[in-house]
Amino acid sequence: MNTSLLQNPIINYIKDTEILLFVVCVVLSFISAFIIDKFFISILKKIVKRTKTDIDDKLVDVVHPAIYKTILYIGFYIALGTVAFPEKVDFVLKGLIKSIIVVYWSLAIFRSFLVIINWASNQDNDKRLIKKKTIPLFDNLGKIVIFLFSVYFVMLCWGINVTAWIASAGILSVVLGFAAKDTLGNLFAGIFIMADSPYKEGDYINLDTGERGFVRHIGIRSTRILTRDAVEITIPNSVIATSKIINESGGYSEQERIRISVDVSYGTKIEKAKEIMYNIAID
Repeated sequence: MNTSLLQNPIINYIKDTEILLFVVCVVLSFISAFIIDKFFISILKKIVKRTKTDIDDKLVDVVHPAIYKTILYIGFYIALGTVAFPEKVDFVLKGLIKSIIVVYWSLAIFRSFLVIINWASNQDNDKRLIKKKTIPLFDNLGKIVIFLFSVYFVMLCWGINVTAWIASAGILSVVLGFAAKDTLGNLFAGIFIMADSPYKEGDYINLDTGERGFVRHIGIRSTRILTRDAVEITIPNSVIATSKIINESGGYSEQERIRISVDVSYGTKIEKAKEIMYNIAID
């Protein structure tokens, strides 16, 4: 290395002046973040353009701000090390920077999650788990999980011991699980009913528990059916999940099939009776 460069009076002055060195590091942080971000994103965009779907393009757009901010705030973190702040001030400033990075990535992950579930719900697959009706459920679950992980990492940024918190959360989840056992059973049953699709709205179904009618609504907790007497029945999904379901509208024809008994005299010709009934049915 050229020793004359290291002995340059300007460089030595910058090294000896904390504030000036801090400003130089901040400026270099902006420049580095801009250059690395543009280089990295340009490579990613070239890669995702080769794919057939547009989900990766959307994910790159979502993650892009987090990458730039992360590089920028890492530069700020390094710049703080050039100034001799009081210990408490230094701890607070560095904790804020690490917390801001966590928040940016939490938002990026949450938005990426929404892009993925919206993309999955629009796929042409009747057996898919994520559908338009289940998007609010996964949306809320995603928010909760991402929020909890964000809080966890923010607490780590501030040096808080999270072991006791995790133990308390585990005990609380067990207690809530026992208290809301039936509700959770209906919830998971509703998810699997939507994913498996044994029936859809408008179908006429019979259950081995005796209920029968047209499916009016398939919810997360229950399914509502309307009987021929115009009586609406709400059935918990956990009951339907363990029942034998006969879907009278689930065959190759979308028309509904009904079995009825018809009494005719002994001397009636069967084929003639069938022809009469068929003509009545199609009129």
